[in-house]
Amino acid sequence: MTEFARVPQLSTRIATLLQTRIEAETWPPGTRLQTEAQMMQEFGVSRAVIREAIAQLRNAGLVETRQGAGAFVAAPGARPIRLEPAQAMDRRAFDKLYELRNPLEIEAAGLAAQQARKADLARLARAMARFDAPEESIEASVAADLEFHHAIALATQNPYFVQVLAAISDRIAHVIRAARAGMTLADLHARTRSEHGAICAAITARDPKAARAAMRAHMAGGAARIGLRQRQRPK
Repeated sequence: MTEFARVPQLSTRIATLLQTRIEAETWPPGTRLQTEAQMMQEFGVSRAVIREAIAQLRNAGLVETRQGAGAFVAAPGARPIRLEPAQAMDRRAFDKLYELRNPLEIEAAGLAAQQARKADLARLARAMARFDAPEESIEASVAADLEFHHAIALATQNPYFVQVLAAISDRIAHVIRAARAGMTLADLHARTRSEHGAICAAITARDPKAARAAMRAHMAGGAARIGLRQRQRPK
């Protein structure tokens, strides 16, 4: 059994190892990854950690998840922008991340409200439903959060939103963990669920103005949870 059980941010380390196997073509495109149970046994970690690792790979365009079938290695042409993994982030890095996330995700929400197809709305609803379950761990919260934002990016019908968001997904995970340091997991889960719910409702109602406003509020809430004071920008 690979020993990761006492190392911080286990999901990122597991995702990196799985990525190495994919890029070395140990698993060629189309290969079905091990089941969650098999990976839990190999790495000696919880299901939530495995799910976050798979979410990171999916957001990086390295795997595709199919409901009820599992995760499969994506074709190389489907893989997006790649950045070096963020091992640590300070206040300045968080601030710069939000300078990018604000225009990116606010506009993505508006476009999703205009462009989402029936399948996109169903995917968004499934991602939202993950917040109906009691919070399990910070790893589960990270995985659910990334899945929700990934669903919005897909709903824009613009692959560039998907690619850019995928490139910064590990940095978004750092934000969520930093927020957890300042509040209980239950409180973080409840606040995120409320903010995500407003975004989901606006997109489902096909109201781009409300979707942008809800995402703007979510970005402000996330920044506040890690102690950032954002500058006011024109709406």
